[in-house]
Amino acid sequence: MDTFFAILQVASLVLLLVLIHRPLGDYMAMIYTGKRDLRVERGFYRVIGVDSQSEQTWRAYLRSVLAFSLVGVLILYAIQRLQAVLPESLGMPAIPEGLSFNTAISFVTNTNWQSYSPDVTMGYSVQLAGLAVQNFVSAAVGIAVAIALVRGFARRREGTIGNFWVDLTRGILRLLLPFAILTAIVLIAGGVIQNFNGFTDVTTLTGGTQSIPGGPVASQEAIKMLGTNGGGFFNANSSHPFENPTAWTNLVEIVLMLAIPFSLPRTFGRMVGDTRQGFAILAVMSTIFVVSLTALTLFESSGAGSAAQAAGSAMEGKEDRFGIFGSTLFATTSTLTSTGAVNSMHDSFTALGGMMPMLNMMLGEVAPGGVGSGLYGMLILAVIAVFIAGLLVGRTPEYLGKKLGPREIKLASLYILVTPTIVLLGTAASFAIPGIRDDVTTTSIWNPGVHGLSEVLYAFTSAANNNGSAFAGITANTPWLNTALGVAMLLGRFLPIVLVLALAGSLAAQDKIPATAGTLPTHRPQFIGLLVGVTVIITALTYFPVITLGPLAEGLQ
Repeated sequence: MDTFFAILQVASLVLLLVLIHRPLGDYMAMIYTGKRDLRVERGFYRVIGVDSQSEQTWRAYLRSVLAFSLVGVLILYAIQRLQAVLPESLGMPAIPEGLSFNTAISFVTNTNWQSYSPDVTMGYSVQLAGLAVQNFVSAAVGIAVAIALVRGFARRREGTIGNFWVDLTRGILRLLLPFAILTAIVLIAGGVIQNFNGFTDVTTLTGGTQSIPGGPVASQEAIKMLGTNGGGFFNANSSHPFENPTAWTNLVEIVLMLAIPFSLPRTFGRMVGDTRQGFAILAVMSTIFVVSLTALTLFESSGAGSAAQAAGSAMEGKEDRFGIFGSTLFATTSTLTSTGAVNSMHDSFTALGGMMPMLNMMLGEVAPGGVGSGLYGMLILAVIAVFIAGLLVGRTPEYLGKKLGPREIKLASLYILVTPTIVLLGTAASFAIPGIRDDVTTTSIWNPGVHGLSEVLYAFTSAANNNGSAFAGITANTPWLNTALGVAMLLGRFLPIVLVLALAGSLAAQDKIPATAGTLPTHRPQFIGLLVGVTVIITALTYFPVITLGPLAEGLQ
């Protein structure tokens, strides 16, 4: 019966994504290539003083991204610090400085890492005016950067890559907002709560009293999934029945996480004038997704240790409503899309099972990745793959008619080095600096030894890759981790964006090179296999040593 339901879930998911892929991908291409502005958009442009018909160089585009994000951090920090005097605060005090700093960066960078219990820390004003707003705008920023890179490949001898303010506005008003409203209604129909009831005291079956929080959950749940933001209204996240009541809402939330990232390759293909290129990128993403899901499901189904084997599977930390496969499918989706939402506790997975979500993030979350970030991450890896292929046959590498010279390869190489550097330095500092090590091992880590190393490694991997999920066995609300993870989120988001936009500007300035008999076809199975190999091998070579010290060592015990 479990196998039947697993097959049914997979078939339903594949069918829904197939039905969504083409129309949504074409619609997004139309959004970002159209010349006409909506009336509400023209009014907004007048307010902020933007000429929607003028375009920006990559440097101006980057300055707009950074300035907008900086303002977002400052506003969200201020809202948290002023919580006590805001309406609908539910009597909660101001959020401490360190936690406010960490949370502000977390939500502006599309990470949504939460070092706190949301339902007992934040009132409705912070949740709605602060966190939910950033769920929209941070997702729109990621898509805008991806579109800018696609324009770099599509344009010829142009010094501009679009207008950030136009891309941001269209992404919110034409894509994220209408789809979030529709999906919130679907979630409400499925039992996700949407109210302003505050806390309700109830009498339990044993005669005790329990305080049950309410809140505007469905509206935030919809955009946190659709924008691959993550986080949760409740501490239990998507395992909480108020956030994720049934097996079919679980499937809906998985579809929401995958809908835009799996449709963006179609947008890419349409914008560069060759849909075969989009299908090639989609094939790579799908292959990695299927392999990861299969491995995680096998690890969790086989279990490890006498208790799991006696039970027939490893059900610790999982919801009976979803079972093994509903949990592994959700975990694979959330850690391959930079969403960070969880419906089971990754800390309770088997040792090798817990390694898989970590590896998903270490891949750069490119299969299919976050909204926008997954596409531009995969295109960077495609540049590396074309470069390697060019070295093998002794030709100057070309991709989509653009010559990949030293400048382009340096930018792509720096991109793939940024995140591992942040992860490994953060993890190493947590154990190498005496005062910090003592705090981490005595306060933060609940499970000492090898598993404790995995918890810290997972935290920095999640932060630097802007995922936001956690092993849930670590106390991160400490001065060191609030600061270090905040810096990791900041650098992990914006250093890659700098490199992506610089690459976009370099490509847009080039003319297109005609294809010749020696041009590498980048839409055929050979290139798909090469790109899969490059994606996995780069990750394995970078992270394999530290993985052997953590989850692999634990799994082999």
